[in-house]
Amino acid sequence: MRPADLAREHGISTQAVRNYERDGFLPPAARTEAGYRVYTEVHAAALRAFLALVAAYGHATAGGVMVALHADDLDRALTLVDRGHAQLLRDRETLAAVRTAIGDLTSAPESRPAGPDSIGELAHRLGVTAATVRAWERAGILAPARDAATGYRVFSAADIRDAELTHLLRRGGYPLEHIATVVGQVRTAGGTSSLVKALETWRERLTARGVAMLDAAGVLSEYLRVRRPPPAR
Repeated sequence: MRPADLAREHGISTQAVRNYERDGFLPPAARTEAGYRVYTEVHAAALRAFLALVAAYGHATAGGVMVALHADDLDRALTLVDRGHAQLLRDRETLAAVRTAIGDLTSAPESRPAGPDSIGELAHRLGVTAATVRAWERAGILAPARDAATGYRVFSAADIRDAELTHLLRRGGYPLEHIATVVGQVRTAGGTSSLVKALETWRERLTARGVAMLDAAGVLSEYLRVRRPPPAR
């Protein structure tokens, strides 16, 4: 097969096929006396596997898996795949935790404090230090008012809601910059309904990624079979 034959199946350019071979995502191709590449069904299976892995795990992981396979390091390739599944599981667990927290915030307003909190009271409520709350404020996540007489921070019910979201997202491993964006969206919308919609979109993406991983597993397994068929009896 020629580069164009492989490219046509996936709607990509012949140069992309050459680049994938150059980068180690495809095994090296034989050459004719005139220097033209000659691809086989093994190369076609490798290209299918690589593109399926890209859809499931992203370009970097897909490339790492293929390079490891072509270096005969199957353990390294499988470790990269395992890490992708582990990340998907962490994302699912974080999504579930955030959805639970949003449900608590929206369905049980009576559980929130009726009056404002000081920074010490808020920190105690969340089980964090006052320094942590100040760090959230510096990151632009919290914007408490100040008592006119004392200058002390005063956290309203909305501030406490934002702090609870922040605490949860931090436990999920999210950086402060990302949390600031999420909390800002909630604050701008005047509640958590916008975040509920975002979480549903997030759930759909995770489901799609999980299905893509299942598809990629089958294609990758086929490539391993084609690349190293069982010995003839």
